[in-house]
Amino acid sequence: MSDANTSPIPTATDELEITLLHHGERHTFSFSRDATISHLSERVASDLSIPPSNQKFLIASKLGLQKPPFKAPIPPLTELVGKKITLMGSTSAEVSSLNASISAASPPRRPGPIKAALPARNRDYKRIQEEAQYTFHTLRPLPYLPNPDRSLCFLERLRDDAGIKAAMRTHKFSVPLLTEMDPAMHTTQESRTLGLNRNQGEVIELRLRTDAYDGYRDYKTIRNTLCHELAHNVWGPHDRNFWNLCKQIEREVARDDWKSGGRSVGDEEFYDPGQEEVHDHGGWTGGDFVLGRRSGSTSAGTMSRREIIARAAEERMKRTKQAEEEAGESGSAS
Repeated sequence: MSDANTSPIPTATDELEITLLHHGERHTFSFSRDATISHLSERVASDLSIPPSNQKFLIASKLGLQKPPFKAPIPPLTELVGKKITLMGSTSAEVSSLNASISAASPPRRPGPIKAALPARNRDYKRIQEEAQYTFHTLRPLPYLPNPDRSLCFLERLRDDAGIKAAMRTHKFSVPLLTEMDPAMHTTQESRTLGLNRNQGEVIELRLRTDAYDGYRDYKTIRNTLCHELAHNVWGPHDRNFWNLCKQIEREVARDDWKSGGRSVGDEEFYDPGQEEVHDHGGWTGGDFVLGRRSGSTSAGTMSRREIIARAAEERMKRTKQAEEEAGESGSAS
């Protein structure tokens, strides 16, 4: 005989599970069936330490991009079950660390009035003003690595590249900090990260050096990496929109590179892939440009450079095809 005061035991049908992807990791949360996307936002803030102001939910459905505060009517979580959900956003600690890095890299302001520049003939003042606005405002090599002055020359060459400058003006890209990446911190037997874009263009890191620190990688390869990271200023996920913009920027940079021809910076040694054209393109994860992900049972640590590049190209083609298929499925679902 049942007790009238005993509450009914909830069944599995009383709850639903929502899985989302953040920085390459899957996170699953349980909710009651009457929960909304606002409840999901609260769980993300409490469990992942990502405040609502930093949250963006990319949903592979007609809902598309959603971010707090959500507009009425607020979508119920029952509409999100089984949908691919990508969470974009940084924790409060990551944002604080990023702001501290930018502040440390900013040059001190000099007191006193700025003298007016003398006028000159045949000068395109609009272009000069745009180049000063749409550029990399601070360049920072890593001081603890050998010859940081040569890394600074490499970063200056990228900033002053005619093709890069034209693309920065065209797309109105303004990047506070362009810095060097430490290869030792981003190299495993499975992958090599070539570039990072933090917080949609606040900081861009590039892998300039070879793994042994004894030289620098091919200039045009690094420049293509920079084009990829600049595309992340607009598009986060690697969908069709991202790849279209990335290829557009690469074409614009190559077209406007009227100074093309030099391969060295100062007297530094560079990695030279030979006469054939090489693109170190590989897998991409959350804005990271990664070379040489594992394919099958062979790791990058046992392959030659040519084999690594070939595997990386295969992985890129697979991921591009997957992104196009997902974009097509998203379009048909809407």
